[in-house]
Amino acid sequence: MDRVRTDSPISATLVAWGNAWLTGHVGLDEAVDRVERAAGPQLVAVPLDASPATEPLVPPPVVSASVVELSDVPLRGFLAELRGEGLTSFRLALPAPGDPLGLCGPPEFTRAAVAAEQAAIAVLAGRRLGLVPAEDRRGSSYAGVRWATLPATAADADVPQLAEAERALMLTMRSATDALVGIDGPTQGFPSLDGADDALAPGYPGRAHRLGALAARLALALRLADERGLTSVQLTTRSEALRDLDRAVRRARIAAHHAIVELKTP
Repeated sequence: MDRVRTDSPISATLVAWGNAWLTGHVGLDEAVDRVERAAGPQLVAVPLDASPATEPLVPPPVVSASVVELSDVPLRGFLAELRGEGLTSFRLALPAPGDPLGLCGPPEFTRAAVAAEQAAIAVLAGRRLGLVPAEDRRGSSYAGVRWATLPATAADADVPQLAEAERALMLTMRSATDALVGIDGPTQGFPSLDGADDALAPGYPGRAHRLGALAARLALALRLADERGLTSVQLTTRSEALRDLDRAVRRARIAAHHAIVELKTP
């Protein structure tokens, strides 16, 4: 079973299948089943005596968040209640330190998402709700995901459209390949990526599926790339190439996961 990880983030799976559900391509049960198949049981932490149908409860600034009692509710019920309150789509954030990609704030949500290196944003009428995942282990056999809920700024982040992200990824991939090929060292290049899969769901355009699959494979390659046996100069060249590729990959994944939402935009 996959755990929460940046090369195949559970936030991306929730966004893809959540959007497929909201656009009528799959049912709620199928969407949640696919999310739970990826990372185990899914719970959402909400303030006690609160529900998704109400404005998110946040403790006053002078009160520590630790005094707020939380209740865990199943993801299926949480999403159903959000739908009743006007949930229209999900957005994906894949931030990194110094690059809050997909985020608009506020600071508390941004900090949590950057620490997790991922987040999903539920778009409702007049407000947005940030969902940040964490690995949830209980005892020796239970392993799943627990989502924290935080208010998110009601604005779209500056992220690329599908065609723009695809072009940028191709150009960056070529540049990174040229840089890596020029490094003399043991086992340079990307490892075998058999088994890396595409997390998109029914209803997405074919171009988004292709870009999402490529970005997912490159993300896995970035995680597995080997640094052993290189000089400091080689490491600097490699790090610069992979840093640029990492940003292009994250932008491509966000563009692919938002493509189904863009289809609905007049």
